[in-house]
Amino acid sequence: MKVSKPLLWSLMGLGLAGCAAREARAPHPVDRLARVINGLQPAITIKGEAPVRYTLAERMAHYQVPGVSIAVVDSGRIVWARGFGVKTAGGTDSVIATTIFQAGSISKPTFAVGLMTLVQQGVLDLDQDVNLKLKSWKLPENRFTTKEKVTLRRLLSHSAGLTVHGFPGYEAGTPVPTLPQVLNGEKPANTKPVRVDTFPGAIWRYSGGWTTSAQLLVMDVTGKPFPEFMRETVLEPAGMVHSTYEQPLPASRAGDAATGHKASGELVKGRYHTYPEMAAAGLWTTPSDLALLALELQRTYAGNSSKILSPATVKQMFTIQKAPVGIGYFLDASGHDLEFSHGGADEGFIAQFTAFAERGQGAFVMTNHDNGGLLIPEIMAAIAEEYGWPSHHPKEKTVVAMDSSALQAYSGEYRVTDFPKVIVTVRAVAGKLVVPGVKDFFPAMDLMPESDSTFFSRETGWPFFFHRDKRGHVTQFTMEGGMAAKKVK
Repeated sequence: MKVSKPLLWSLMGLGLAGCAAREARAPHPVDRLARVINGLQPAITIKGEAPVRYTLAERMAHYQVPGVSIAVVDSGRIVWARGFGVKTAGGTDSVIATTIFQAGSISKPTFAVGLMTLVQQGVLDLDQDVNLKLKSWKLPENRFTTKEKVTLRRLLSHSAGLTVHGFPGYEAGTPVPTLPQVLNGEKPANTKPVRVDTFPGAIWRYSGGWTTSAQLLVMDVTGKPFPEFMRETVLEPAGMVHSTYEQPLPASRAGDAATGHKASGELVKGRYHTYPEMAAAGLWTTPSDLALLALELQRTYAGNSSKILSPATVKQMFTIQKAPVGIGYFLDASGHDLEFSHGGADEGFIAQFTAFAERGQGAFVMTNHDNGGLLIPEIMAAIAEEYGWPSHHPKEKTVVAMDSSALQAYSGEYRVTDFPKVIVTVRAVAGKLVVPGVKDFFPAMDLMPESDSTFFSRETGWPFFFHRDKRGHVTQFTMEGGMAAKKVK
């Protein structure tokens, strides 16, 4: 991957002694930090091969990610928090632990904490029809809502049947819609109307639309601007002093913010987008601030705090409502290893956190590039190994030998079914399949054969399932999550 000289120079010093990072807290023993930033791992390990390790600097350069910020929690406290790289590619302004990033959908579980304070107070009811309390807009009723209603419990667990997966935000200098305009899909909104298109409670389907309707509900019942409500109920009590839901970001905070970068390397116009859908995508924060909220939830879950929510409320949030989600958070495993997590993607920003309800552990990573989603799992794997996590370790796979003539059957061009303009090229090269990157879609990948029908990307862990017709000709491939591409050449 071609890397600009300014970016490469900014990354060359990312080893322990020469990194541009600054600490937010007292340093953790140096050797543990060093092992993390020098021990990144791919998503997949190959059986029989020596383990692969990368430095953070190498992988930031490889993925062209200018800036990364990381906070690690262990033994019930933040043990280290650091920034790496630069706020803007080609610039000299270093990312530090207090640099703020757009959190994307991590805004949602953070908002869920604030919303649950109103449930505790009896202002809202988890199982009541939300239209009973909405004032400035109503969710249109239809045949799907005749018997089953849209409730907060269903909204918070992505099972209310609402549409609109996510929001792209609004470029600097362009008109920004009101919430009712967003919910109705009216100009200048750039997304479709939020509607119920299946029976509430019937299925799990991720929706940013629910969060926006719930944001308006909170504003209706409290009479407060949304950023003020979140500051008073969650951010200040948790000690998240660097965080805000203000959209657009006030000019006075611009110097604290990282700049977003697209997958192509292009800077986001105006540095970052504006998100009136604040509850869904509007949080500006740092990994350390996210860690402070997670620590408060861990203490509350253990019965040792009730600063924001009661232990009973947090336990309800950490209980599956509609798999794989509790109230606001994705959940995995159980008992001592119960994990709560969420990821986020705004234009030019990717973030992810995972924490354990009982283990007093967690990690929080924020990046200022659309390729951050490829880098973060490698960072998480290094942290998981160093701190003895029960999950997030690379998966081991066995590669089967295939001769070049057999691999040629998979070569060709494939048209993505849901995105007809996207063509994926597959070529057989030296015992593997090579897939060049598709701009703004996915990166260049080498696919290793696991069987005659299943290949995988070592870096991303993504599986590719190839299908044949009755004559044995390869006709298409599918991926986990449902993406399909048909062979056209």
